[in-house]
Amino acid sequence: MTTDDRRLLIVEDDRAFRTRLQLSMERRGFTVAAAESLEEGQRLASENPPAFAVLDMRLTDGNGVDLVPMLRELNPAMRIVILTGYGNIASAVAAVKAGAVDYLAKPASAEEIEAALMAIREAPPPPDNPMSADRVKWEHIQRVYELCNRNVSETARRLGMHRRTLQRILAKKSPQ
Repeated sequence: MTTDDRRLLIVEDDRAFRTRLQLSMERRGFTVAAAESLEEGQRLASENPPAFAVLDMRLTDGNGVDLVPMLRELNPAMRIVILTGYGNIASAVAAVKAGAVDYLAKPASAEEIEAALMAIREAPPPPDNPMSADRVKWEHIQRVYELCNRNVSETARRLGMHRRTLQRILAKKSPQ
């Protein structure tokens, strides 16, 4: 991939967002090929391997992350960004493990997407007052508790702890 290679593949099933993003990226100097499905994205990438790709995570015919290994095979240096309206840590980790360079929550602006593609985003500074270990543990327990629809027995089973221990933890105030 040369530094002036600005071929971009966009795979997005939301037509309005895809069209808007395509026009914005073309104004920024990219040569854009846009697809609305995994199948169409695979075909376009095979015909003319891009240097960059922006993939929606949830598509009508599958998951955009499933396209990442195929794109990496075509061009190992390709910079791939995953977009999603359903962001969580697990899906972000899966996207990065598959080979994406970044993961952005929708609605992401064209500036944010370009910055991610061109690797000009700066990492956020570390927090001035990070959470204590007790607070991190508390937050994790609360998240699992909510995912289990506030069912103490199911939460305790998933966390690998005794139900009574979990009840005592839940009864206390959150640590600072």
